[in-house]
Order: sequence, then structure tokens, then C-alpha cells
Amino acid sequence: MSQNRRRANLLLMTAAAIWGFAFVAQRVGMEHLQPLTFNAARFLIGTLVLLPLLPLSGRRAAGEPVAGPRETLRAALLTGLVLFTAATLQQYGIVSTTAGKAGFITSLYVVFVPVLGLFFGQRVSRFAWAGVGLAAVGLYLLSAKGPLSIAPGDGLVLLCAMFWAVHVQMVGAYVQRVPALRLAVGQFAVAAVLSTVAAALFDTFSWTAVRAVTVPVLYAGIFSIGVAFTLQVAGQKHARPTHAAIILSFESVWAAVGGGLLLGEVLGMRELAGCVLILGGVVVAQGGPQAAPPAPGAPAA
Repeated sequence: MSQNRRRANLLLMTAAAIWGFAFVAQRVGMEHLQPLTFNAARFLIGTLVLLPLLPLSGRRAAGEPVAGPRETLRAALLTGLVLFTAATLQQYGIVSTTAGKAGFITSLYVVFVPVLGLFFGQRVSRFAWAGVGLAAVGLYLLSAKGPLSIAPGDGLVLLCAMFWAVHVQMVGAYVQRVPALRLAVGQFAVAAVLSTVAAALFDTFSWTAVRAVTVPVLYAGIFSIGVAFTLQVAGQKHARPTHAAIILSFESVWAAVGGGLLLGEVLGMRELAGCVLILGGVVVAQGGPQAAPPAPGAPAA
């Protein structure tokens, strides 16, 4: 395994860990804030945290293509729109379905990413497909509680998973030309503006509610948005979308760990077996030929 690939795996696994613990912050925050307001706050915080670092984002290796202002703006607008849509669907879906089902359905993006890639002519190795299968079964054992009957929010969460898959594919394509930090800040700013406008139109704002969840909102904004999504963008520069999705699906394992440490939730044998299968999926997906990172603008899976 190349050094770049090991570094990408580490960045993506770190992002997954941060997102996993963010489920705890999100769950607590939703007890006081409405969905759009919660998203507006965390995206705004994430944007502000990274803005001071933006002047450092233009440095690229010699001969490496750099996107112009127009392409960078287009990338930020499109990824930001998809990010806003996925986050909004997730927040509303969580309100009207169980947390376990929401976690499982959301994580189905690990399946949707390679399927979506097929429509763009991407080739997915048998090792990657095996990893996807193991991760999907593991996610079911870890997250699904009882029979998967259809709840009102299930459709919203399923759409959310599809948009997360689109987001992973888009980031994988754009980050080959757009500096990672610029892409991260740009998409956060777009999502923050859209969430703020939507919250002003549809949510009831309360400073009392915001103060009640200051710590969860700060964690979600600084770490889940500002740090983890930036690590995702940087990691996907040297990781194909399907491999990235499998590693990022490990967030469900970290969510279970966070629930146990912070909320007193206990993992049974079923959940532990799910964790083992997800880890197995991550390991299996790293097998096979060590393909080079895709060329800028080229499809990759």
C-alpha cells in the first residue's frame, strides 16, 4: 500500500470517528433545536473556523493542475447544494423514524456509491464489491433494531443516503483540481447560506434553545463540519470513491462507541458482530491491485 493511500485511509477513518461521535451531539441538539436551525448553526461555525486558513489553500505541487475561480465556484455551489440537501433530509428523517433505522438507511450510501459509479463508467474491483457487501451486512446488524418496517421518515433518510453517495462521487471528482480547503470552505458556506435562509422561512428561532445546546452545536460545527468534512475532501484525493465510502461507513461503529461512552448504551453480540463485519469490509476493500489515484477529471471508483 502506497504512502498516499495509507494517509488517505487515516484521514477518512479519522473523519468517520468524528462523525460517529457527532451522532451523540446531533441527538442531544435535536432535543432543543429544529432541524434547519441546527444545520445552519453547524455549517456557519464550520465555515468560520476554516476561513482563517483559506490563504494557505492555493499551494499545489509543481505541474499539478489548479482550478480557476469559475471552476472552483461551480464546485463549491454544486457540492454545497448536495451537502445541504443531504443534511436537511437526514435531520427531518431522524425526527420521524427510529435512530437505529436512520443510521442503517443513511449508511446505505456505501452501496449507492459504487452503483452510482457504474453509470459514469467507473470500474469497481471484486475486492471493493466484497467490502461493500460485508459493510452493508455489518451496518444492518449494528444499526437495525427489529424488522425494518416502513416509517414516515424512512423515505427521507433513503433519499439522504442517495445524496451522500452523490456527494462522495462529486468530491472525488472535484478534489483532483480544486484545492481541498477551498472546496471544503466553499461547500460549507453554500450549505450555511441555504440552511440559514430555510431556517428563517420554516423554523422558529430561540436563543434559549441555542444556549441549551451550545456544546453539541460547537462540536458539530467545529469537528463534524470544520474538521471531518475537510479530512474527507483531503482523503478522497488519494482514495477512490468506493473505498472512501467503505471506510467512512465505519462511522456507525464509532457512533455505537460514542453512545456507549456518553449515553450509556450497551452493545450486544449482534452489534459487536456488525462492527467486526464493517471492519472486515474495510480490510477486504484494500485488497487487490494497488491502483493509482485517478487522473484529474477522470472517473474512479
